[in-house]
Amino acid sequence: MHGEYKVPGGKLVVVDVDTVDDALTNVVISGDFFLEPAEAIADIRGALTGLPATASVAELTAAIQRAAGPDTHFVGFTPESVAIAVRRALGHATGWHDHVFEVLHDEPRHPHMQMALDDVISRAVADGKRGPTLRIWEWASSAVVIGSFQSLRNEVDPEGAAKHDITVTRRVTGGGAMFVQPGNTITYSLSVPPSLVEGLSFEQSYAFLDDWVLGALADVGIRARYVPLNDIASDAGKIAGAAQKRYASGAVLHHVTMAYDIDADAMMETLRIGREKMSDKGTKSANKRVDPLRSQTGMARADIIAAFLNHFASRYSTVAAGVSPDEVAEAAALVESKFSTPEWIGLVP
Repeated sequence: MHGEYKVPGGKLVVVDVDTVDDALTNVVISGDFFLEPAEAIADIRGALTGLPATASVAELTAAIQRAAGPDTHFVGFTPESVAIAVRRALGHATGWHDHVFEVLHDEPRHPHMQMALDDVISRAVADGKRGPTLRIWEWASSAVVIGSFQSLRNEVDPEGAAKHDITVTRRVTGGGAMFVQPGNTITYSLSVPPSLVEGLSFEQSYAFLDDWVLGALADVGIRARYVPLNDIASDAGKIAGAAQKRYASGAVLHHVTMAYDIDADAMMETLRIGREKMSDKGTKSANKRVDPLRSQTGMARADIIAAFLNHFASRYSTVAAGVSPDEVAEAAALVESKFSTPEWIGLVP
């Protein structure tokens, strides 16, 4: 059995392994990583040999760490990345290339509907009704999207929201508030099975699921990097923020909002917390904190989205898809029963 794990920003780890009586045997670890001393690779193989095939990432990692000892240096990979590759070889975890991704560039939708569709599509992935899905959003109106645990009154200035015709909505994921206007942001969602991030911590899974878009940004001339816990930035400033939810039913929702352009005045008049962040950093202009894709690329928004989709398709197996009528109907019902209600929007007053 064969498993691979590419460490975000690091090296490729490959594991080939057999099992006899549900125990690991014939373990081979390879890749383009660095390990000192090189002889430690034999100790690691020996530590894995004989372990149960059901061993968790944590158990495998602990065995590797014990065998390697404190004087072994892992460069470009970690004991944990070897453990993840083992789990993938055994079929407990999957990689990007184990899936065919449904890709759709959706039509413009209003903010509450966007929140509901993310929920509906992720549950459909969990139920096996659709494959792993990448959805590019289009916004029908402006919005402030607050995280599921943020205080409504602490985040949003109602007078500013009214002045700029901003809909306030609350998403199912945590994280910070996002200010969006049609044509000024690029938002996408990944709804994937949990096997894709099996064994990864939340922080690791953010880097792992954002890795493709770093390559896409490079295609349009931006050298971007992942900034823990949930940001994407370049030397010019923050580009994007991500948020994530793991469903008990069996799906992971990971969505990202990128600034293509920014109406800094409207944002600052609408987001209260934005003022505090600016003052805390001694920054008077939001443009100094969030640097849009437009200024860094000089490209039209549509061309950037096309480059992103082309990059994703060049890396992974994809099929064109859309939102089904049943999903639209289910999402509309959720808007009425949950996402547009004062109870949900004011979940944290």
